[in-house]
Formats: sequence, C-alpha cells, structure tokens
Amino acid sequence: MKIDRLSIDEAPIVFDYVTRLFAEIGEEGEELRVLATDQVIGAWRDIEDRFHVFAARSAANEIHGIPTLVESFAIYANGPYGIINEMYVPPEDRSRGVGSQLLDAAKDFGRAKGWSRIDVTALEAERWARTRRFYEKEGFVFTGPKLKFLL
Repeated sequence: MKIDRLSIDEAPIVFDYVTRLFAEIGEEGEELRVLATDQVIGAWRDIEDRFHVFAARSAANEIHGIPTLVESFAIYANGPYGIINEMYVPPEDRSRGVGSQLLDAAKDFGRAKGWSRIDVTALEAERWARTRRFYEKEGFVFTGPKLKFLL
C-alpha cells in the first residue's frame, strides 16, 4: 500500500468515500442529505492550500481509504494545526494497517507544515468505541466531545 495525495481533480473519489462514511455513521451525519458537489468544489478551490486529502492505494491502483485534513489556527495550539474532518476505510480493509498508514502520512505532513497538533473527532456512542480505541492506539488523546451548530 502506498499513500498518495489526491488533488481536486479526484474530488469524485473523495466524495464517494465521504458519502460512504456518512452512510455508515447514520444519524450522526444527517446534515449531509445531499452533497452539493459544485459548491464543495468551489469552496475547495478557495482553500486548496489548506485542504488536503490522502489516499491509500494498492499496487493495482485501488483506493482503500482516505482522510481529509484541513489546516486551522488557534492560540491554544500555538498557531497552525491540523484537523482530520473525515476519515474512511471500508470495513473489508480495516485491521489491515490501512488507517495507521493514513494517519502516519497525516502526522508526517503536519510535522512538515510545522503544526503543533492534529485533532480528530471520534463519535461517543458505544458502537464507535473501536474507532476511539484505534485513534488512542495511534497516539491521539481523548479531550472531550465536540459540539456543533448548523447554520
């Protein structure tokens, strides 16, 4: 498995994986009823230097997972830091090291950018305990739930 960066030209692949993620999450992802692809591509173009997508590719060029990573800024983080907003590895590819490789690429990328940290939200429902344990095994520290306000 090799890790590549995807460009905006590969947005349909990213949209497919994010849609699959939200389908698996279920009610937690209800705000993504319809993906406004043109709107998202336009916004992506506006922040192309701060929005990054990695992909785990097999030797046959098949994609086995993606994370999306965006650069943010906060005083508590001493400046720029990364946020993994979406990460999806299909069920048949889990427990094969794909997620770990993707996170390693994100960590290396963040270090190269001079980020102080990378944040990720892990759902709190018991059915997502395995996901939280995965991130903790990868060195992430649980800091509490995230709240949202839909505009």
